[in-house]
Amino acid sequence: MSQYLEVHQARTHEPSPYEYKLAHVLEEVFTKVGHELSDVVRGLNERSVHAPDGQAWTEDSFRAEMKRLGA
Repeated sequence: MSQYLEVHQARTHEPSPYEYKLAHVLEEVFTKVGHELSDVVRGLNERSVHAPDGQAWTEDSFRAEMKRLGA
């Protein structure tokens, strides 16, 4: 048995279109902008990927959304 969690073992549902888009853009941000929280927030906002409430991301809103998504 593998000591690592398989991605599908932790899922409670299929990702929504929003979750797929966010994941795709986060991969791009991590690759092209950086890994620091301020880099991630800036990268999302520069790409017009809004927080769930339709507003620009803040560090607090990003943390809250990652917690909600279980990341």
